[in-house]
Amino acid sequence: MPDLIAFLALATWLYLIAARGGFWLSAERDTTPAAPLPAWPHVIAIVPARDEADGIADSIGSLLRQDYPGSFSVILVDDNSSDGTAEAARRAAAAAGAADRLTVIAGRPLPSGWTGKLWAVHQGVAAAEQEEPRPDYLLLTDADIVYSADALRNLAARAESEQLVLTSLMAKLRCESFAERALIPAFIFFFQMLYPFAWVNSARSKTAAAAGGCMLVRTDALRRAGGIERIRGALIDDCALARALKEQGPIWLGLTRRVRSIRPYPEVEDIRRMVARSAYAQLRYSPLLLAGTVLGMALTYLAPPLPALFGSGLASWLGLAAWGFMALAFQPTLRFYRVSPLWGLALPAIALAYMLFTLDSAWATARGRGGLWKGRVQASPTSSS
Repeated sequence: MPDLIAFLALATWLYLIAARGGFWLSAERDTTPAAPLPAWPHVIAIVPARDEADGIADSIGSLLRQDYPGSFSVILVDDNSSDGTAEAARRAAAAAGAADRLTVIAGRPLPSGWTGKLWAVHQGVAAAEQEEPRPDYLLLTDADIVYSADALRNLAARAESEQLVLTSLMAKLRCESFAERALIPAFIFFFQMLYPFAWVNSARSKTAAAAGGCMLVRTDALRRAGGIERIRGALIDDCALARALKEQGPIWLGLTRRVRSIRPYPEVEDIRRMVARSAYAQLRYSPLLLAGTVLGMALTYLAPPLPALFGSGLASWLGLAAWGFMALAFQPTLRFYRVSPLWGLALPAIALAYMLFTLDSAWATARGRGGLWKGRVQASPTSSS
């Protein structure tokens, strides 16, 4: 039996490396400089914000300082904040000399069936649609996201040249504390494994995903797809939106250094809350899928080191080989985040932490605390979104 388990673990890693879209190479990136366009599209950014006063100035300031040749403005939807988020945003706009390009909307009360973020985004989109002329694109972003000056130019150039209905960049997450160095690169690695970017970007594949911190969406495609209302109850709203938009045309997702999140995760507990908020929703609130995921992760990540360290004979060699391939596959993501390659050897322990976070997500949902964010319980096991 140990030989068989070790063999299956090795076979799993050989499949993942050879046949899952090259996800581990982290090759889909926005490294190509923007080519000039004959006419730059009209873009409006939508920023939903709830109690984000600590970081909103950096986010809004970076948006309003974009080196973008076309028409560009920002709508901030203040989702009933109690910490002065709107005032901080207005001060940032004034400091950037662009107060006239920021519109602040006071969010209306959250109706049943909507997540808080999507209700705020929906209100922002409705306001943008009333602009004359209507925007060609909407930049759906988050209040903790900061952009380099050329980010929008590159996004719009790619979207126009490739006729994309959705162009999304995986914001580079903060990776400074010990907890962040230990767990954040793995979060990106697992996301790429679940949604290989090469498959997302292929018209021949049904795989669809996006990164909610930075999504440039064609306005007419969003309208045809049913608008934000179509995904109103989705906790993993970015991927739900990507699935809806891929029905309308090609989409693209890549890694970037031009867009980064400034939200800190100083302790393991902070990352646990971030993962647990939506992990069980990813499994469609299914106990069967939860059990299968835990068993699959145990085989993939925990089975290799056990025989390698404590076994003997063939099982030991097979486990060592699987562990080696696992550590190797993790290296491009570790390099992207500029952390030690030795973290590759710790991936089994890191995966165990994520397994526990996922089980905690299921337990929180069972207790009626699923999807907890900014004081709102938002998990909806009966939702089909």
